[in-house]
Amino acid sequence: MRRRVSISDVAREAGVSVATVSKAVNGRYGVAAATAERVMQVVEQLGYETSLVASSMRSHRTGVIGILVPDFEPFSAEVLKGVAGVLRGSRYELMAYSGTRQHSSAGWERRSLSRLSGTLIDGAILVTPTVLDVAADVPVVAIDPHTGPAGLPTVESDSFGGALDAVGHLIGLGHRRIGYVAGRPDLRSSRLREAGYRQALSDAGIPFDPSLVRVGLYEHDISRETATEMLSRSDRPTAVFAANDLSAIATMESAAALGLSIPGDVSVVGFDDIPEAARTNPPLSTVKQGMQALGGAAADILVALMEGREPPSQHVRLTTRLVPRGTTAPPA
Repeated sequence: MRRRVSISDVAREAGVSVATVSKAVNGRYGVAAATAERVMQVVEQLGYETSLVASSMRSHRTGVIGILVPDFEPFSAEVLKGVAGVLRGSRYELMAYSGTRQHSSAGWERRSLSRLSGTLIDGAILVTPTVLDVAADVPVVAIDPHTGPAGLPTVESDSFGGALDAVGHLIGLGHRRIGYVAGRPDLRSSRLREAGYRQALSDAGIPFDPSLVRVGLYEHDISRETATEMLSRSDRPTAVFAANDLSAIATMESAAALGLSIPGDVSVVGFDDIPEAARTNPPLSTVKQGMQALGGAAADILVALMEGREPPSQHVRLTTRLVPRGTTAPPA
């Protein structure tokens, strides 16, 4: 295994003292321009990287923003792109961190923050946190939290309005028997999407049928199993609204396995508009929430807080947009 390049290696190669290397790397006064240039050339040549922990102990700053996610799935990946886009070209670096956990492991964000804050990161973005009463030595922003706006700054999409649009789209096509594959019951976004589903039915005078609701937990395999149960019924729904695109794609797979055509036998609409949604066959009708915009908005708030500025808003709710594609049509 190759030995890590040390500051002493840089000093020896550049023909200067360790103190001079430290000053040059950290941009401090007391080093001639030509000497600093020679040191930085050696740093580049040897691939020397300063230790974040050592740097934070000296300056109490690392210049690193942490994004903490329960898992790296399509939603988190798109949010991460949005955060990275805002930070690109700035003086901040980004570290993505996922502590292994089960969905039932409440408080994962507390444990993760205690490991990272103060030594590795100067601020944190929590994606779908289960709790918001977290104690941290750094500014924190939450995306799609377990609860609504609380002590922490939050960023979320209009889950209720998006679900209302999705089910309203199906109703407008003539569907009256509409199933629902729900998300994680611990997340506010999931509860709001179910509320939007119910409200759309009520607005159209369609009685709510609890037997047409299945919980998919936002996960592909669980959603496929529950969708198969729903679509195997003799009185199956003519359309299904899924709380996220992974669940919608799983529903499409269940329909295909049962010999049902989409949208001929059953229409399907999802929520998120992940990149895979436009590549299904047929392309998935869905509600687009700006996942990268969520990450960007959270990053804007966090940077403002880290730099001692007041952000325009502590609680941001982004609009959603229905994207009709090939998986929805009038019932046969």
